[in-house]
Amino acid sequence: MFDPAQPDADLVRDALGGSREALAELVRRHWDTAVFLAARVLGGAELARDAAQEAALAALTDLERLRSPERFEAWFCGIALNVGRRWLRQLRAEVPGGWPDRSSAAPGPAEMAEHADTAARVRGAIAALPGGQRQAVLLFYLQGMSHREVAAELGISLGAVKSRLHQARAALAPVLAPVADAPTRVAERPTPRVAGIPAERIMMVNGTAEWIDASVAEIRRSEDEDVRQRKHVMILRERDGDRRLPVWIGATEAEVMALALESVETPRPFTSRLAASLVAAAGSRVGEVRIARLVDQVFYASVVVDGPDGPREVDARPSDAVNLALVTGAPIRIDAGLFGTEPPAQFARELATYPVATAAIAGEVSERMLAWAR
Repeated sequence: MFDPAQPDADLVRDALGGSREALAELVRRHWDTAVFLAARVLGGAELARDAAQEAALAALTDLERLRSPERFEAWFCGIALNVGRRWLRQLRAEVPGGWPDRSSAAPGPAEMAEHADTAARVRGAIAALPGGQRQAVLLFYLQGMSHREVAAELGISLGAVKSRLHQARAALAPVLAPVADAPTRVAERPTPRVAGIPAERIMMVNGTAEWIDASVAEIRRSEDEDVRQRKHVMILRERDGDRRLPVWIGATEAEVMALALESVETPRPFTSRLAASLVAAAGSRVGEVRIARLVDQVFYASVVVDGPDGPREVDARPSDAVNLALVTGAPIRIDAGLFGTEPPAQFARELATYPVATAAIAGEVSERMLAWAR
């Protein structure tokens, strides 16, 4: 047992010397505070504990970079806050806000065990990366820092950060491929079943659904003065009809989409164009993208890739799928049943106040690119 009065700095030095007990004591000592702070961001204790666990992994893996050992508590809790904020951004992305609350089905023991095994394999793969790549991955993906913040923390250039992350992703992809969801043939994909969700609320993705051709009509954006608080919505329109489907997307995805819709040329390819080039380089083509279903307030999409071995369906976020369709010219298809999922009246009123901002967004991004080029 450790003396509660023993300073954190002593424990950090012991941990750096190889003491696992000191590591455990550091996390135990400040665990409740980290969970409390993460819960303030995420709004729930369960997610907060998961965020604190990820923060603990990041802190312990990168402990040698802590410059002031006596400030371990602030450092660890800061990581937990960053993880919580990053998760919150991901949870907000592509969620049609304002829908009525639905009961949630907690994962069962088997699912939890599978998730724990997957997490362990991911941690092991990250630990095996070269030092520079590992540091960049931990700071960017686990601690939620921006590219510029990682560059400042590591004392390297912004380009070097992006290069390390690119190299790390390339190294991790083949190692983690067995734990990723493998794509299945479209014809063989079973009808989805999601625990706790009535079957009629789960849209079919196995070819039995009625698919409606659609296009991107416009991008709307709230008018918050703080640009970080702005909400972005892509409006998908039925090609041969008047029905529309709003899907909330992230700011970055909205910017890429606006550039494509406004036919703005960019000096370097965005991720969607890179993905299209990789598909073509593999001797395949994007056949179509599908907005397939709505489950627990989240839209699900897929990309159908026509390859040498036949069509295969790959899971995707709607915004990523649509951006890929805009780059390749592939058709966008929506399950007909989704057009009937109307949001509550108060949410529809909020959406009506959002101005169309496609051209404005494209103009803002173009100005930023010009400024960076100077």
